[in-house]
Amino acid sequence: ELLAEHRRSAGETTLTLYLFKPSVCPTQVMVNGQKERVSLLFTKALVSTGSVDAVSQQMASHPQYLESFLRTQHYILHMDGPLPLPYRHYIAIMAAARHHCNYLVHRHSAHFLRVGGDPLWLHGLEAAPPRLRLLDHINKVLAHQPWLTACSHIQTLLGEQCWSLAELVQAVVILAHCHSLCSFVFGCDTNADNVPLSKSPNGTPPTFCPFDAANGNTNVPQTPAAPTEHKTHRRVNRLSLFLLTFETVGSQQTEMEEEETVCFADPTRFITDPDFCYQEFARREEDHFQVFRVQDYSWEDHGFSLVNRLYSDIGHFLDDRFRSVTSLPSLHSPDLKRAIWNYIQCVIGIRYDDYDYGEVNQLLPRDLKLYIKAVACFPDATKTPVCPLSASERIHVNLLIMEARLQGELLYALRAITKFMVT
Repeated sequence: ELLAEHRRSAGETTLTLYLFKPSVCPTQVMVNGQKERVSLLFTKALVSTGSVDAVSQQMASHPQYLESFLRTQHYILHMDGPLPLPYRHYIAIMAAARHHCNYLVHRHSAHFLRVGGDPLWLHGLEAAPPRLRLLDHINKVLAHQPWLTACSHIQTLLGEQCWSLAELVQAVVILAHCHSLCSFVFGCDTNADNVPLSKSPNGTPPTFCPFDAANGNTNVPQTPAAPTEHKTHRRVNRLSLFLLTFETVGSQQTEMEEEETVCFADPTRFITDPDFCYQEFARREEDHFQVFRVQDYSWEDHGFSLVNRLYSDIGHFLDDRFRSVTSLPSLHSPDLKRAIWNYIQCVIGIRYDDYDYGEVNQLLPRDLKLYIKAVACFPDATKTPVCPLSASERIHVNLLIMEARLQGELLYALRAITKFMVT
């Protein structure tokens, strides 16, 4: 009921526009609205970091989803939460390193330093505090064989190093978020565009929240240097507000006594047991691992309420992501999108009793199934099959892969936490 109420309240308000210019058709209005939405999101990124990262550029064709993704990512990495900011980015480094994702490891290494992280930690996992090193096992299990996640792993983390349940849930959300994002990065060849940021550009403080500006708060801390005059038409809308903020900050003459150094950390420094990787999920008649049945533990009935209770509001952000990606407009039929989603979760042992899995083979060509499985299960493999789809369809499928994988990892982790809590 809580989730249903959230979904009703989260529904977007529909505005009716009465246009008096017959030359403007509704399609053009929709296109212009989409473009402005993307521009708004990109301007937020410019204000916050001075650049638009490659992942956001890839997702720009789906602005509604992009907005939901960025809000979730910003919330777990920068907003209020039980974990210190350096811990969050270090956990993200650990997660990305499991898939040898240079792009994410470099970006989070830069952010780790910006929020006051100890540069010595970037020398490798052995240099990190014991509490963080203890996450290594659940990190590799969730990344490669999430069905191995057990109540004993939760008990170890909560017992030996005094992790709280709230801290552990945030850590698990960051791990799952970055694991699944690795699939998108490799699936869209974003890893080849790795250009890590070296410092906060133009003196813009890295802690400035781009979504504060969305609510009208543009109080970006100023440097002593006076801004140069600029000519900007001050239109009363959020887009021009962001542009004005960025131009004001960008025109400042900032003098830095020291350059912020980024450690181009080797991902292999942050992993142990490098041979641990994805294996075919064991069939019940061949091994003791049992299929994860959604009817017994689902996101809607169990995962959402638990994660939202232990890590305030994150359930709403995650649920918005899941809903956004499944409602993306595309040439694919709803049946095809459901087949893709269920196939991804099936390869990690999650099944829906009310779904006919024969439809997967009927709707998904073999070459597409090979591509989906590769991106979902071993995205960093050098022999990932060529995607048989167009560029736009490829991005859409990669978004489905990312979100289905994210939900799958969260279900395994949250079920283990639930078992620990009731025992």
